[in-house]
Amino acid sequence: MTSKVLIVEDDPGLRETLATGLEEDGFEVTCAASGEAGLASLRERPVEVVLTDLRMKGMSGLELCRRVAEVSPELPVVLMTAFGDLEAAVGAIRAGAYDFLAKPFEPEELAIVLERAARTYRLTAEVSALRARLREVEPFEELLGECRDMRALCDLIDRSAPTDATVLIGGETGSGKELVARALHRRSARARGPFVAINCAAVPESLLESELFGHARGAFTGAESARAGLLRRAQGGTLFLDEVGDMPLALQAKLLRVLQERRVRAVGSDEEHEVDCRIVAATHRDLEAAVGEGSFRQDLLYRLNVIELRVPPLRDRGNDVLLLAQRFVEEHAGRMGREVRGISAQAAAKLLAYDWPGNVRELENCMERAVALTTHRELVVEDLAPRVRDHAPATPREGEVDLIPLDQVERRHVLAVLDAVDGNKARAASVLRIGRKTLYRKLEQYQRASADSCPQPSPPRSR
Repeated sequence: MTSKVLIVEDDPGLRETLATGLEEDGFEVTCAASGEAGLASLRERPVEVVLTDLRMKGMSGLELCRRVAEVSPELPVVLMTAFGDLEAAVGAIRAGAYDFLAKPFEPEELAIVLERAARTYRLTAEVSALRARLREVEPFEELLGECRDMRALCDLIDRSAPTDATVLIGGETGSGKELVARALHRRSARARGPFVAINCAAVPESLLESELFGHARGAFTGAESARAGLLRRAQGGTLFLDEVGDMPLALQAKLLRVLQERRVRAVGSDEEHEVDCRIVAATHRDLEAAVGEGSFRQDLLYRLNVIELRVPPLRDRGNDVLLLAQRFVEEHAGRMGREVRGISAQAAAKLLAYDWPGNVRELENCMERAVALTTHRELVVEDLAPRVRDHAPATPREGEVDLIPLDQVERRHVLAVLDAVDGNKARAASVLRIGRKTLYRKLEQYQRASADSCPQPSPPRSR
């Protein structure tokens, strides 16, 4: 992504040199010859970072920094100071500057600082936009999310809710399958009826049959009175069978009969009762594989899987992570009476980088912990759980060797470095310790190879 920078410098020669160098590094550059002109430019042409000299005729860089903070508090300002001017640098930070550079500095150092500042600004703006989005009325208040997979899921819920068809919800543990079931219920004609839920994996096999189907008085030791099961208690509403894949085979046969005949017989009773409830089931297991293993009945699978809904894992939902995290922060801050209003850009970057094996449930746990322990009004990186804060991409295990040609190893590494620095070629060349022209030549070679061989991935978008 091209970063937009405003250069404010009253020295025409230095201004032109800086602009030329940054444009070569892929920045989109706007220039101003004074602080006043810089403020006027910001009103007409938004940017992501301001680069200004500290000492200029008229408005100083320090005053410009203060004025920028008044009109756009999130916009980072980087000041250029004379070498060793520590007092001025401290004053710049106090005035709200993002960073400062002591002259003389290397062009690569300038590009790195500006790119980091621009990325922070974009991420901060994104967090603010998501925070505002939460204040809008959500058509699916139970299922917060804007990624493509979640929009498709909500569309399927809307289309299937008015029917009485049995629904099977698949998805990883903690991904929000019960929320989907509740959304189906609330949008159905049975919304005024009860929503009854049971986790088939959490109830001992000896009790599950009685819980579902009920029992007659004296049916077993301790059955001092008759009890209607959940199938009858869900009359006129929805029965949610969570983790149905863990239901014992004997009970699967009995459930199948209920689905076929819409009648239920309690344990120890000869009397049958009509059942009028919608069945919604959920599982994290692969039921097709379970059928092959003999642990799940194929005929029951057909009965349950009339409509299938899949809940995507959180790691595949992109910026939904931040949308959900912001909601959890607001909910838990309100419950605890804490004045925590959001998430810092750096903490948000950590949340996006983590793969969330526990899905939405783990994210909520992480946000609740952070809200409880933070001493800031915005969550910072240090507030996050260590597993999130210290997460790093997985590396190959010792002894594993990818059997590919050496040139492919080099190609993968170059493209990985370029991707890690968001396409900044100057910074990539510095990390790789090769000349910028050498990097350009290699990228051209990779592009030609990609065009000649379709299976090969193309280089990432770069500047």
